[in-house]
Amino acid sequence: MKKRWIFWWLVTILWMIILGAGTAFIWLREVDGAGVIQTPEAKFASFIVLLIAFLFPILIQVIWLIVNLVTNSNKKYKSA
Repeated sequence: MKKRWIFWWLVTILWMIILGAGTAFIWLREVDGAGVIQTPEAKFASFIVLLIAFLFPILIQVIWLIVNLVTNSNKKYKSA
């Protein structure tokens, strides 16, 4: 049980680091790969695309959290 929680936290922290690095990359760049100067509106649009891309991993993490919580509560009731 404890190993699942530790692994869940490690994966969650990894996703947060990746999202933070991607956000920093988007907001700190002056020109994108096509040579287009990045305006605040373009940066915001890129950030929204990044968030949409992260919806799938977030959904998996939430389902994994629910499974961990349900499994943890079932073990408490079985041991009592």
